[in-house]
Amino acid sequence: MDSLVNIIGEDPHFLDVVEKTSQLAMIDKPCLVVGERGTGKELFTSRLHYLSRRWDGPLVKINCAALNDSLLESELFGHERGAFTGAQRTHVGRFERADGGTLILDEIATASSAVQEKVLRVIEYGEFERVGGSETLQVDVRVIGAANVDLPALAEEGGFRADLLDRLAFDVVTLPPLRVRPRDILTLAHHFALEVTREVGRDLFSGFSEQARRQLVGYAWPGNVRELKNAVERTICRLPVSDVAIDEIYIDPFDSPWRFGATDKKQDGLVENKSLAIDDFAKAVSGFERKILTQTLEKYQFNQTDAAQALSLSYHQFRRLLKKYDVPVRSK
Repeated sequence: MDSLVNIIGEDPHFLDVVEKTSQLAMIDKPCLVVGERGTGKELFTSRLHYLSRRWDGPLVKINCAALNDSLLESELFGHERGAFTGAQRTHVGRFERADGGTLILDEIATASSAVQEKVLRVIEYGEFERVGGSETLQVDVRVIGAANVDLPALAEEGGFRADLLDRLAFDVVTLPPLRVRPRDILTLAHHFALEVTREVGRDLFSGFSEQARRQLVGYAWPGNVRELKNAVERTICRLPVSDVAIDEIYIDPFDSPWRFGATDKKQDGLVENKSLAIDDFAKAVSGFERKILTQTLEKYQFNQTDAAQALSLSYHQFRRLLKKYDVPVRSK
């Protein structure tokens, strides 16, 4: 990803995060983007860069989980020639390459305490030494961390440096899971279907049937947007070209009567169809939220400002939810 990508979604929870990201992008401070797997952390970390004053500077990324401690340290800070066996030339690390721009540390929770300490020093003082070197180098880099774990809890357990967490958590963008954005599921599914239809050279996407739409909205999507994208693309690629709407989404690629242990599980009556979640999941969530909004409005005599504060929402967040659920804003 080398440019600002449009983010798709209209759910109020999601739009609030988009707005917060746009505001945070303009503040040149370290920050965190956290969320479950598949929620789009890479999109939002990139958005923080391209909407900032550093937009024309380098955007450098590294997956901390993909490298062991010694390789991660070398990749981040570089190394001098002869620093270790095989170091035949000086290596410029990611911090140097990101000078004047942004460095995204994906899966930062997996970095060792020693690496975390060096990262903290760069954030605080803008300086570091290459591995095997003695020269202090200066850089101007905005650091953005990304994680799919509870970093405060990890810090309390001693698994993450509390001082680094304090510095990175100037502000935190927490991405909502797809299951709390039911109105976005069909929008995203349609978008992914059109994309993969073009990719495979087909002229026609015939849409989703009502049964397929219920299946899409009713499933909990533990893998979030990434899982939804895979499921839609898999379904399009498996089915022949047709002018009939798609009637079933192939959510589980492992679903097969020949799956390991499938026969035994069927005999024990333990097999579940994971694609069949509660059909009225979205309706239940909407009903609950509408009830809370209505009760709070009544309690505060339909004063929207007081009701919003009582629910720890901004006035604009509260107004969007009222509009979403068509909640009466005055007593009858």
